[in-house]
Amino acid sequence: ARLDPGSAMEALRAAGRAVLRSPRLARHGLGLRRRRKLPESWAEMQEPLLEGMCFTLKYLGMTLVEKPKGEDMAAAAIRRIVATARVGARKFQKVILTVSPRGISLQDADTKEMVENISIYRISYCTTDKLQNKVFAYVAQSQESGALECHAFLSPKKKIAQAVTLTVAQAFQMALDLWEATHAGR
Repeated sequence: ARLDPGSAMEALRAAGRAVLRSPRLARHGLGLRRRRKLPESWAEMQEPLLEGMCFTLKYLGMTLVEKPKGEDMAAAAIRRIVATARVGARKFQKVILTVSPRGISLQDADTKEMVENISIYRISYCTTDKLQNKVFAYVAQSQESGALECHAFLSPKKKIAQAVTLTVAQAFQMALDLWEATHAGR
């Protein structure tokens, strides 16, 4: 279901307020880590997103999918990932997921080692699951195999998962705006 612009902006503001209250929010600029509270109006600001919005999440896993987008496809993929994650008795990898108009980067929260860097152009879908509402997931085309992969992450709160989803949506829009601006002169 599509949100109208007014309710989408209100949802983004609500998620932004949740992010502001989150003690785990970190922003990165030029590779330097610094913790800073974001202003109330971060949803309308482009500067924080240009630098990269960071969220600390737990990586649940990945599964292959047939279609690049769709709510039913994503829900089924998330169910498979969560079921597989519950069976395994392993501890989930804590990652720092950074969203920017360039894409999503994943960094191990403990070792600070880069796990993956996904171009915004390879991401076809992202969502917060309706049933598992603390789960954020995205679908991207694998750079190596070309297969469509759904990756799922557990957030500490429902509003954080929503904030990640809305931030990715904002990054898509900003990437489109930047692309249109660079191609307007041609």
